[in-house]
Amino acid sequence: MKKFFEEFKKFALRGNVLDMAIGIIIGGAFTAIVTALTTNLIQPLLTAILTLDFSVFTGNLGAAVAAFLTAIVNFILTALVLFIILKAVNGMMNLKKKPEAPAAPTTKKCPFCKSDIAIEATRCPHCTSQLEE
Repeated sequence: MKKFFEEFKKFALRGNVLDMAIGIIIGGAFTAIVTALTTNLIQPLLTAILTLDFSVFTGNLGAAVAAFLTAIVNFILTALVLFIILKAVNGMMNLKKKPEAPAAPTTKKCPFCKSDIAIEATRCPHCTSQLEE
């Protein structure tokens, strides 16, 4: 059972799974903005223009704008909370990583012309000098 939870944690905390989950949540929050904009502002405006009856806006305009602004604030707060959660998860994932050992050098300097050459080279390809072992 312990191995199962370890594997699940490894799966769930992979970068692409977290990115996809955050994308879905952000998409849902953005859908609320679009819905509030179309339902509360665009549809009444189109109705008023097409029927030439502008009484639709009496008293409802303030509530419509407030609903749209509320959707925007909810989106921003959702994005902020997700950003904080993702930063915390990334911080925890980086704590467990071991620092990588520096890679072995693959080049060296020619003592004659100071060009970078392969470490196994016995002759410099730039100045053709014979190199000491």
